[in-house]
Amino acid sequence: MVTEDELIEGCIANKREYQKLLYEKYCNKMLAVCFRYCQSREEAEDVVQDAFIKVFKNIATFQKLGPLDAWIRRIMVNTALGYIRARKREIDFADIEKVNFHPESEFNTISEINAKDLTNLIGKLPDGYRMIFNMFVIEGFSHQEIADQLGISEGTSKSQLAKARNWLKKNININLEKITLDQSA
Repeated sequence: MVTEDELIEGCIANKREYQKLLYEKYCNKMLAVCFRYCQSREEAEDVVQDAFIKVFKNIATFQKLGPLDAWIRRIMVNTALGYIRARKREIDFADIEKVNFHPESEFNTISEINAKDLTNLIGKLPDGYRMIFNMFVIEGFSHQEIADQLGISEGTSKSQLAKARNWLKKNININLEKITLDQSA
């Protein structure tokens, strides 16, 4: 069994067998991370490939201040965000100043839906909503960091997150109504 330190050193030395081991160890986990930001599995796979190239080029800079998978994950997210910035014209970010928005209460029904169904619903969010939701809720970025990464205002980030939450709440309620109807039939 190869240790993480041996894996890192092997990758620094450009040894293909160690690069392959690192890729195999983290590929599926990182594909799931990228898929949250991408429109399709194929796009997520492209992002993963590009990000792993960056990992291998920069692994010598890994300072072991945290877990290796967290460092790789950050590269994956940044690479996915780069893809998003490249296609930003296709994503509709409504500017907060143009939005007539009234926040609703937080989810009350979230505990009534299983993780798989919630993950599927998050995947169905419109692109802008999904991206902001993932960055804020899943990755832990602040609204200012999201705004800086995506070239939008902080208010737009907050607005998109609120809209994503409302979209999810509405669709969770619809799904719960369907489940209730199915069970009573």
